Formats: sequence, C-alpha cells, structure tokens
Amino acid sequence: MKSTIEEARHSLAHLLAAAVLELYPDTKPGIGPVIENGFYYDFDFSTPITTADLPAIEAKMREILPTWGEFKKIDASGEEAKERFASNPYKVELISNLDAKKEAITLYQSGQFVDLCRGGHVKDAKAEIDPKSFSLSRVAGAYWRGDEKNKMLTRIYGLAFATPKELADYKAQLAEAEKRDHKVLGPQLDLFTFSDLVGSGLPLWTPRGTLVRNLLDAYVWELRSKHGYERVEIPHITKKDLYVTSGHWDKYKDDLFRITTREGHEFAMKPMNCPHHTQIYARKQWSYRELPQRYANTTMCYRDEQSGEISGLSRVRAFTQDDAHVFCRMGQVKEEFLKIWDIIHEFYPTFGFNLNVRLSRHDPAHAEKYLGDTKRWELAESMLRDIAKEKKAEVIDGLGEAAFYGPKLDFLAKDSIGREWQVATIQLDMNMPERFGLTCINEEGKKEGIVMIHAAIMGSIERFLSVLIEHTAGLFPVWLAPVQVVVVPISDKHEAYAKEVMEAFTKARIRAELSPANETLGKRVRAAEVQKIPLVAVMGDKEATDKTVAVRKHGSKANDTKPLDAFIKEVQDSVQKRAL
Repeated sequence: MKSTIEEARHSLAHLLAAAVLELYPDTKPGIGPVIENGFYYDFDFSTPITTADLPAIEAKMREILPTWGEFKKIDASGEEAKERFASNPYKVELISNLDAKKEAITLYQSGQFVDLCRGGHVKDAKAEIDPKSFSLSRVAGAYWRGDEKNKMLTRIYGLAFATPKELADYKAQLAEAEKRDHKVLGPQLDLFTFSDLVGSGLPLWTPRGTLVRNLLDAYVWELRSKHGYERVEIPHITKKDLYVTSGHWDKYKDDLFRITTREGHEFAMKPMNCPHHTQIYARKQWSYRELPQRYANTTMCYRDEQSGEISGLSRVRAFTQDDAHVFCRMGQVKEEFLKIWDIIHEFYPTFGFNLNVRLSRHDPAHAEKYLGDTKRWELAESMLRDIAKEKKAEVIDGLGEAAFYGPKLDFLAKDSIGREWQVATIQLDMNMPERFGLTCINEEGKKEGIVMIHAAIMGSIERFLSVLIEHTAGLFPVWLAPVQVVVVPISDKHEAYAKEVMEAFTKARIRAELSPANETLGKRVRAAEVQKIPLVAVMGDKEATDKTVAVRKHGSKANDTKPLDAFIKEVQDSVQKRAL
C-alpha cells in the first residue's frame, strides 16, 4: 500500500530534525507534527537561527535523504527512553507524561537518527519522497507546548506535497496570497488601522472602512428582515452569573476580559451574545402561537486572545458579530434552518463564493466536552443531516467540531485563489434554553421546553472582511466600494464640468471623489488604480461639450465614452443588483 502524504510529511519532520542536529549538534529538538500542507519542528537552539539559514538546512535534508530507508520501530521502557534522551529536557518531559499515563513508549530510527514518536511514516524514505517535493518555508517563535509560561523555542516550518508540481503550485498560491494580504491592503486602501496606544487586536475603522462594514451589515439585515427577524440590542458587559448558568464560564473563563466593580461584583466583557438573548426571550411567558421569536443583533464581542495568536482582522480581541437567535419549538427547527440556509446561499454568491457544508457533530468518545445527553445529540445531528439532504448538499463530516451546546451546519467558502474558509454557521441548541428554563405555553395550556437556533451569516465582520479583501484583492464590486467613481478632469479648464458631474453623482447617491488637475492625467489614473476604485470618469473638451464621460474600468486601458445620464443609470443598476 502506498504511503499517504501525511506519512510523508511526518517523515520529513524527522528528516528536518536530523539535518538540524548535524548542522547544530547542541540543539535540543522538541516536537514535530504534521500540519496542513506540510510540517514543523520546534527546536531549542544554542545559537539563534533566521530564515537565511533555511537553505543550508534544506540542503542537508536532501543530502541525508538518500541514506534513509524504512523507519525501524523500537519499543522502550520509560527509563530506557529517558536514558537515551537524557540531555534533552523536552523529550524527557514527554516521556515522563507517557509513563505517568502508562502509555506505550516507542522510538523510530531511520539512518542514524532516532526520535521519540508514535509512528506513521513512509515505508522507504529515499524511494517514496521526491527531494524536489518539499522545502522549508519560514522560522517563527513558539512557546514549548503552547504555554507562554514556558521557554520560547524556534519553530521551523516546511512545505511538502506528493509531487514537485503540487509544491510549485502551492508556492504560486502563497505568492498570490501575499499580494492580497489584507493586513497590507486594508491600511493601503484606508479601511482600518491599528494603534499601539489602543492595543493589538483592536482595529480602528476609518470612514471608508466603516462605510463598507455598514453596507455589509445592511445587506444581511435586508435578507433577514424578509424572514421576520426583529432587531434587539444588549449591553457589552454582564454579571458572571449569566455565563455560569449558560455553561460558558467553566469552558471560557480564561478567555474573558473580567471587570471587578467598586462594590466587589464580578462582571465580564461579553465574548458572545446568545446568553444575553435568552434573557430577552425570558422577559415574558410566550404562547406557542407567538413562536418563533427571531432576534437579530450586530454587536461587538471581546475575547482575551494571546498576543501570538492575533493576526490582522482574522484573529482579534474585539470583533463584531452579525448574530441572530431563533427561539422555537422542535417542530419548527427544520423550517427555520431552511430559511437561514437560503439567506446564506443568497449572500455568499453575491461575492463569487461557492459554498460547501460541514455537519459539525459531537465526538461520543469525549462526551465530557459537551452539554446534554447522547440521545439528545443524536436527535439534533439527525435533524441537521436531514436538512442538508433536503437541500441535496454533499455534507463533510465534522466529527468533534460541534459547539459544546449543540451540532452545527458550518459553511465553507472557497476564495478566488483556491483557499477554503469557514464562514457562516447555523447551530441547533437544545441545552441552553433548558439551562435558562425557557418555555412556551403549548396547545394544552402546559409549559413546553423550547430550542434555540444560533445563526451568523458573516460570523465576525472583521474576519469576513479579511477574507473578502483577499478574495477580491481589495477591488470591491461597485455597490460595496467606498469610492465608486473618481472624477478626473484632464486640465484646469475642465474642472467646472467635473464639478457639475460631481453634483450629478451626489444627487444620484453615487459615491465619487474629484481628482483635481494638479498632477498629470496618467498619474491620477494610476492613483485610482492603486486605490482599487472601480470606475474612473475622465473628461476633456469633447466630454464637457457633449455632456458625456470617458469611463475606464479598473484594470482596463480603454475608455468607453457614455452620456452622463446613461452612465449614472448604469452605476445605479449595478448597485441595485449588487452586481460583481
């Protein structure tokens, strides 16, 4: 049987450690797992290395590879393993942990290199691994075992694929992704900024960026309002008691920003909105005739992310959820899920995203991670599976990916350069309503327990925008662009007509900017290109006389002259249709 790519990547992590030890004998290796698209290994170097050292390490890996064959398994006792790795405190710690759990301790040897490992390697390294199918990519810092109280080690990342072509294709994708990096494009396009005085992970939104956020939120609300949702608002803090009741406190208390009042009461900045929304429902006793109750709320949440995990808009400490919760009876779940499904499948194609769906379910082997009993989980997961089946969707199995309170349908979007992102989510929660005692009065006049559906279309607006900026390379469709048209008079004598055009655009609610004739025409057009403005309207003598504009679309070198009224109508139609 042919080895898997995961086995090849695992074997290459061993090869990386072997090469490092040959070049830097005093180094102490930590752990080296397989990751998506490759592998990494953590090292404690006596002399720091940088990315500039990677070519030499990579060359050493290729030099060693022909001397490696099979990975020979060596069973060892805890004492034997500790003796072999006596000079490496990291391996000794791992061995001690295995010993304490009475787990088997195995070593694997290929060539002259021996490592502590559970296994999962290629059968024959030199025969199965193409030396041109892997490369080392970068160096980063990483705390030992992910704990910031431990020593910072050096992590070397590697890329590995089955063939050199796949490696080359992935590197090309990385190069394209670098050009589209939202952390670069966002400030360049004046959408958001960060301030050291405010703090990392706390984005500040400019007028342009705020406009884009509001347009996106308005679009989601437009879709929701068709299905009977009502807007609600909640405070940004809460007493600890709310999260103790919901079950969030035990699981997430270390991720919360906590506040102690002058009177000694403990509050927290809200990391999510669902517990607050339960209390809006709980304000009165509802009849079954009044269900479902559908609450929508775009509001900011806060999580105490570690500094090393923060990344642009993708992982922040303050983020905005376009959140909604439906309170309904079990018999209404399917209909409500289908409505949210339809909202999601109208929203994402607007931006050119294709969606896959994942059924994120609980892992029965780790029942302690979830609220509620197994039968309840099986019923909920069966309902979600039936909903996906009705929509004729191929479902990806997400074992262990459920929320702690219920299973989910998670939607995965593939962007323009082939990367997949989790975006929207619909979650069925039969546990939290029970914890808060939420009921309705049924047809028999008795209290009946209800269920709760969590629904986020964008999820986090910040994270969605990080994906959208990179998907579009910062070139938003006309309806979403903060500046839709830049007005460019050829010279000073055409500025009077340019101002007429600007007035017409303003009256038509077209977002436009005037580029005064204080630079060359070419320079001003290039500036509009850099700012990713979708349309440039150029005007000279002929345009002023004929009441026309010479329109150039972003990325085009050709002008298309149109009557001003016709161009305004064209832009308005594009905005109304939310055309790409």
